[in-house]
Amino acid sequence: MNEYRMLSVTATHGYGFPISSLEAGMSRKPDMIGADGGSVDPGPHYLGIGEPFCSKRAIRRDLQLMLRAAIEHKIPLVMGTCGGAGGEPHLQLLAEMARDIAREDGLHFKMALIHAEQDKGDLKKRLREKKIHPLGRMADLEEETIDHAERVVAMMGPEPFMAALEAGAQVILAGRSSDPAPWAACAQRAQISPAPAWFAGKMLECAATASIPKGHDCLLVTVTDDYVECEAPNPERACTPLSVANHSLHENPSPIHHIEPGGLLDTANCKFEAVSDRATRISGMEWTPADPYTVKLEAAELAAYRAFTICGTRDPLLIETLDDFLGHVRDNTASKAADFGAGPDDYKLIIRTYGRDGVMGEREPLKNNLGHEVGFLVEVVADDQETANSVLSISRTQMLHTDFPGRMCREGNMAFPFSPSDVEAGPVYRFSMHHVLDVEDPLVPFPIEYETL
Repeated sequence: MNEYRMLSVTATHGYGFPISSLEAGMSRKPDMIGADGGSVDPGPHYLGIGEPFCSKRAIRRDLQLMLRAAIEHKIPLVMGTCGGAGGEPHLQLLAEMARDIAREDGLHFKMALIHAEQDKGDLKKRLREKKIHPLGRMADLEEETIDHAERVVAMMGPEPFMAALEAGAQVILAGRSSDPAPWAACAQRAQISPAPAWFAGKMLECAATASIPKGHDCLLVTVTDDYVECEAPNPERACTPLSVANHSLHENPSPIHHIEPGGLLDTANCKFEAVSDRATRISGMEWTPADPYTVKLEAAELAAYRAFTICGTRDPLLIETLDDFLGHVRDNTASKAADFGAGPDDYKLIIRTYGRDGVMGEREPLKNNLGHEVGFLVEVVADDQETANSVLSISRTQMLHTDFPGRMCREGNMAFPFSPSDVEAGPVYRFSMHHVLDVEDPLVPFPIEYETL
């Protein structure tokens, strides 16, 4: 039976993993090693600003350990969505790290860079050809939206990874990709059927998340045409039928239908069976190819600028009249902001009340279940940073000094954990594109370049 082993080191490149788990995984002689680099989970900021959402020091540490293991054992290292968002700055960051590590450690390998950032002129052409369609509840895409985007990435499937492997690349760093795609690519190139290959990728994308206790750690998956077998190299973790089945439901609107570039993974008939006290075998997954082949487009655009402050109170009289108090804070802020020309349409004041409804907002069912203290995250979003900073300064003062019935404290109402209290958070981005692009050739939107280090 054809069998292929894949080792994922961590749920997101930069989250870290125990070196002992890497060594245990490598002792099982995997055919490749890899990590998923990111997703849209952290929001649009990182795609818009072009910076990673994990620390560069942590990313480099993980990459260095992976490169050393891959080169020593003569296996491919494959990574998707480099740098968290998979744009060109993120890909180039990882590429430069790989070059530095190669020089530092005396490593030699052929590296492939797969680009995912899209040319705006080409996207407009495809839009006019009616090749771009809304995803979910998104509106039809307009050329103006393309123009305003800081950057647009397309989510690649397995084909670019397979092409890079065929070209002899040992290290493959890719821009935005479907999370399971790098793994599905390696397995399919090893002649594994698409259904188990994609399911294996679904497990590996978050590494030891499929095990208990959950943590940022390695996962070893063995895949054949008939089944996928999951095991955590760390002896402190176990992949049970329940933990693996639970993980197979994540990050998808349907519990059984997973739409990927090029097709649909159906897990309705999957069986989860323990093969030991630490490993689980999954079978019964199915794959249906898509026609036409589509890839997802993601874009972030600059929306505003933000400033915020954090404060809290344990004054029982203020807490008793909290809604009225916050109403007066808003009214007083608006009045004072108008004095320097900032009208109600020039900014947005958001006050999140932690201890009451700071997490769920208006959907919180226990709004009146207040404790003895509450915390506030006071945020101002405006078209320019100066306005955001100025209105925040006013609202912070109002939180401190707005009166309320029975008030005994004649000084400040709030305790602030930091000085300075006000934080200039900078640009605010929003996702402006969640659309799909029809492609005739799944390689065309994702050019590949090669270099030998």
